[in-house]
Amino acid sequence: MSYYIKTLFYAIPTFALLILIEAIAAKIKGLKINRSADVISSLSSGITNTIRDAIKFTFAIVTYSWLVDNIAIYKLDSYWLVLFIAFLVQDFSGYWVHRLNHRANILWNRHFIHHSSEDFNLSCALRQSISNTIKFSAIFMIPGALLGVPASIFAVLGPIHLFMQLWYHTQLIGDLGLLEYVFVTPSHHRVHHAINDEYLDKNYGQILIVWDKIFGTFQSELKSVPSVYGTLNQANTWNPILINYKYFLHLFRDAWRTKNLIDKIKIWFMPTGWRPADVSKDYPIKKLSSVQNQKKYDRDNSFFLILFCWIQLIFALGFMFHMFLVLHQNDISYNYFYAIFIFISIFAYTSLLDKSTYAFFAEVIRFIFGLWILQSQNFSWFNINGISIFLFLIISMFASAYFHFQFQKPFKLSLVKK
Repeated sequence: MSYYIKTLFYAIPTFALLILIEAIAAKIKGLKINRSADVISSLSSGITNTIRDAIKFTFAIVTYSWLVDNIAIYKLDSYWLVLFIAFLVQDFSGYWVHRLNHRANILWNRHFIHHSSEDFNLSCALRQSISNTIKFSAIFMIPGALLGVPASIFAVLGPIHLFMQLWYHTQLIGDLGLLEYVFVTPSHHRVHHAINDEYLDKNYGQILIVWDKIFGTFQSELKSVPSVYGTLNQANTWNPILINYKYFLHLFRDAWRTKNLIDKIKIWFMPTGWRPADVSKDYPIKKLSSVQNQKKYDRDNSFFLILFCWIQLIFALGFMFHMFLVLHQNDISYNYFYAIFIFISIFAYTSLLDKSTYAFFAEVIRFIFGLWILQSQNFSWFNINGISIFLFLIISMFASAYFHFQFQKPFKLSLVKK
């Protein structure tokens, strides 16, 4: 079992406990910072990203290991100095990758999911991308490579650096005094997630806020400007898989529709939000004209539908942990089959939250795909009794069908008089 997966068995329960504590504290304070559908969507997004990373479905333009092997000019001897330099390099790289993700059309699609929640709480920290399959962060880690900082340090530091970014996604922690001058705090990150004019494209730092102060992207939280969260071009879905590719599809449509050949290429590399003039005129898109008038996405779901989706989320989480336990016992193709099964599951129940017609069709596909996996393993589910999985698939499909047809308007035959 890899180091990354081992850390998940500790990090995920710990973070789940923190989310629960935050929810209880918010309830006591009378603050409404969590909506069930939004939290389910956020947690489901976290599952998709975690699985993507666990099965290593990413590609690097240049790897840090290659850089160390080819450009190192000096090798530091002090362990603590190496660790300190590695931390600075990791955080410096994170700042610039984060900033580029916000400022270039083609890269914003990778990060859109993280800002798609119109609430701000610990669970939204888990809205991480599955569309950032091509990695380029090593380009900004050249200082570490020049000093011979070994790749093994970053293999350990990387997950820790990521988990250290989760805690500050909260509205319950105020000003932290002297820490505000050096580290990224909840106050700083609330600014980053806000869509107010005063706050847009600010505070890209991940652990250290000093990078923003050095490179001119710092903005403190203003008492006179309450933060409004989300994106100007609202996601309008609880389905994290759709959210991951929403902006890409928007760019693809614009590239297809524009008549200017240069613009078909140019659109991908222009600043975020740029559109060809002809497309912008013929196909205007709806954006928030005033953030203070934001109407949060909601589908008025019933208590029982929300409960069903919570249960489905728990099963998806259970499947994920089971997949990690058997990851190295399976043929690699079956690891991908297992991952696809979980992704279809998430697509199905989050589409139910949207009251989308996709929901039932996704559930049917999951049922058929699940049966195929069972059949291919002699009615066993990766060493689990196949009967229990079969019953789960049957019950889920019938429950999903019930909710799906409940959404549909009853058919009425109307006679049109001539």
